[in-house]
Amino acid sequence: MNDCVCETKGLKEDVSKMPGHWLLAKMGKKVLRPGGLELTQKMLGELDIGAKDDVVEFAPGLGITAKMVIEKNPASFIAIEKDEAAAMRLRSLLKGKKQTCNLGLAENTGLPAESVTVAYGEAMLTMQSEKKKREVIGEAARILKPGGRYGIHEICIMPDDIDDSLQKMIGGELSSAIKVNASPLTVKQWEQMLKDEGFDIQRVITQPFFLLEPKRLLEDEGLFGAARFAFNLLSHGKARRRILEMKSVFRKYRANLSGVAIIATKRNSKNN
Repeated sequence: MNDCVCETKGLKEDVSKMPGHWLLAKMGKKVLRPGGLELTQKMLGELDIGAKDDVVEFAPGLGITAKMVIEKNPASFIAIEKDEAAAMRLRSLLKGKKQTCNLGLAENTGLPAESVTVAYGEAMLTMQSEKKKREVIGEAARILKPGGRYGIHEICIMPDDIDDSLQKMIGGELSSAIKVNASPLTVKQWEQMLKDEGFDIQRVITQPFFLLEPKRLLEDEGLFGAARFAFNLLSHGKARRRILEMKSVFRKYRANLSGVAIIATKRNSKNN
């Protein structure tokens, strides 16, 4: 499968309203993770997925991380994706009966309780309300076996003691720029939410939020991919303006934005 969905010829969608992550994908950006490919790799390293693991990924998107996990040959792999087009693309990567992509919601997977050993999701909780964040994390706790590992890779707000009004302002400007609700939490808030839903924190790793900076583009996309992305931007003025607006907000709050990966394990009892 070609992970790029850059249908740039005759771009018909209204780019002024398109969710930022899909616009970036249309322009050829494959890696859409807050801390880049490096933080994804660190998260997977901490999850230590092996041949005995039954793995679930929430909202796999373009399938970059799914492909990395499949190469680890887990006992089974299930992706939960609500977007039918994304699910169809991911299915082209899957091999055998033990690898599937189900259309569904991360907060209501329909999977049996305590049926998997590893669950993870990236760049999706940030875009949910607090209620929905808790529902997704709660669903991860429900489907994981006791001691099962859960990884998240999201945007975090820094520092932990940031003024509430500034945190809301940053969330509001991010939402306006990417045309999707964005309510990133501080590291402490992410940790507390995981603890509330029955997890113990094992590891926290942060990485600068340099999603659209040249160095990160080269690291994540490679020289050819970065050049293709730049060419597509030069060829599509409206898309370029939108993405530069996003980049401007990212830079404005670069001191307060970071990528964070948190690895947690499910407690034997939610009340302990």
